[in-house]
Amino acid sequence: MSKQLNDNELARFAEQYAAQWNESDADARTKQIRELWAPTGAQTLVDPPIEMREEAERLQFPMPALEVRGHDAMDRRVTRAYEMFIESGEYEFAVEEAPIRLPAGLIGVSWAMVAKADGTVAGGGFEVIGLDDAGRILSDHQFIVGVR
Repeated sequence: MSKQLNDNELARFAEQYAAQWNESDADARTKQIRELWAPTGAQTLVDPPIEMREEAERLQFPMPALEVRGHDAMDRRVTRAYEMFIESGEYEFAVEEAPIRLPAGLIGVSWAMVAKADGTVAGGGFEVIGLDDAGRILSDHQFIVGVR
């Protein structure tokens, strides 16, 4: 069963979701992750980068599920994304559109990686998120829409 959020809670949740990826302080980032994610929460990258898919195909392996589970693994995942995309100060992640309620109690969050200088969108994605009864992320299926 997942917690149902009202409109204000839904908007605040989406902002907190984006904020964890932008957090520069490692201790604050860890704290945000532990507050936002259930202890067994998992993020699955649904559409891995083409290079990964091509290499798996070349080796005759079906594309494995790319998943991180638990606070420590999620902390490493968010930290690495921060280092790759945000740490330089050029970009930040932002909620692109108002989050939406999906069937089966799921939440949809659309996000973009935008240039701080002029707001140019450099990439983005869509999250399909399921919450536990406490309102923490139990499952997050990430779809990368594109990186420009």
